[in-house]
Amino acid sequence: MPIKAAYELLNRSIIEYQGQPVGTAAACDEGVVAANYNECFVRDFVPSALVFLISGDHHIVRNFLETVMHLSGHQHVMKGHKRSLGLMPASFHVVTEDGEEKVIADFGDRAIGRVTPVDSAMWWMILLRAYVVATGDRNFAESEAIQKTITNILDLYLHEGFESSPTLLVPDAAFMIDRRMAVYGYPLEIQTLYFGMLMSARELLTGNGQNQKTIDNLQILSDDLKNHLRTYYWLDRKRLNEMHRYYAEEFGHNVVNVLNVYPESIPGWMDGWLNDRSGYLVGNVGPGRIDFRFFALGNLLAILFGITSQAESQGIMSLYESHRDELIGEMPVKIVYPAMIGDKWRFSTGSDPKNVPYSYHNGGNWPVLAWPFVAAALRTGRFELAQQTHNIMLKRLQRDNWPEYYDGRHGDLIGRRANFNQVWSATGLIIAHELMESAERQAIFDRIVICDLDEQPLG
Repeated sequence: MPIKAAYELLNRSIIEYQGQPVGTAAACDEGVVAANYNECFVRDFVPSALVFLISGDHHIVRNFLETVMHLSGHQHVMKGHKRSLGLMPASFHVVTEDGEEKVIADFGDRAIGRVTPVDSAMWWMILLRAYVVATGDRNFAESEAIQKTITNILDLYLHEGFESSPTLLVPDAAFMIDRRMAVYGYPLEIQTLYFGMLMSARELLTGNGQNQKTIDNLQILSDDLKNHLRTYYWLDRKRLNEMHRYYAEEFGHNVVNVLNVYPESIPGWMDGWLNDRSGYLVGNVGPGRIDFRFFALGNLLAILFGITSQAESQGIMSLYESHRDELIGEMPVKIVYPAMIGDKWRFSTGSDPKNVPYSYHNGGNWPVLAWPFVAAALRTGRFELAQQTHNIMLKRLQRDNWPEYYDGRHGDLIGRRANFNQVWSATGLIIAHELMESAERQAIFDRIVICDLDEQPLG
């Protein structure tokens, strides 16, 4: 059975430190392509942690949170500048030196391109909230060490910059899309994670003294960020028609084309892409620039975190229904659409051979994205979409030996450089399965992941 095999792979991947489980390896492939996939990546552990939490196996999640917390602030000094204490590692692994176990972290100093992981602390905060909601362990969250770590993270991420918007500026390769992919600026995935982090911090901080002022400011910032994303990132047919007729070079407070986007920048593939029921959050927005690509994780998390309105959430899932072959394909789910090709690929990726068109992060299909996809489909009442995704994965993932990603316009080819026995591919299936098959575990998942449970289901 695929589900049994997926659980066996997950259990085989568990990393221990001083006799206690502290995380899961990225892959259990003896012929692993990437040398560091025996390590525990913070973002990769999130679906593993969700499986553990909905299964009632809480202790490994707490151990992981503590391990990563103790690693924060231990990064190397790079280029003569001391990094903030709020920065968390991309990954860690356990080594034995002179008979003593040690945990070694990577803050991007060993990564390809040496890029600092912006998303790690965000995922840590979101996962901390999930753990507390699942277990009721408020004492853990209110401990001095955890509260100090939350404060350090906020000190880093809320630091003032030369920005007039509530969004967070980040470089290429700072999150799940960990290669140069023309996402420099304000990529959607980071903005949704940023919102999730702010919402989580509001719940986790103890409401006394200076913290209450911080909590109030987090409320204002999260509201501003949600409104900004709905105003400037949302695209449907009505909005596209407005942009098609934009005037540029306008000045003043009451202009329509606030970001000075030229209509000529609308790509040709957008013609006919949106019907009157569909819409989505675009991939990136900045002065004079909109990245019209569809980024799956950012849109799906926006539904789960309550960033999009009910109508917008339905619009995103309607886009999936009308473009099922392009956005879901033969192995869910495509990470970004469309892929960059030709000169755009060469100039934007530096001719990265791993990111050729419709491979890896340039339009590859990633089974791990099944967990937010199925959760979003169920939340919006699209049971058939959720069921189709679940069935596809049951038929193929185990047979293909749990590959990291798939290639091709429709995701029909096993990724050319994909690792096998990829743990988050297995956990993506497990979560999708548990949400489909167990009302009890779906209820737990909703409580620990969905930020705004006061809203009614979006069906």
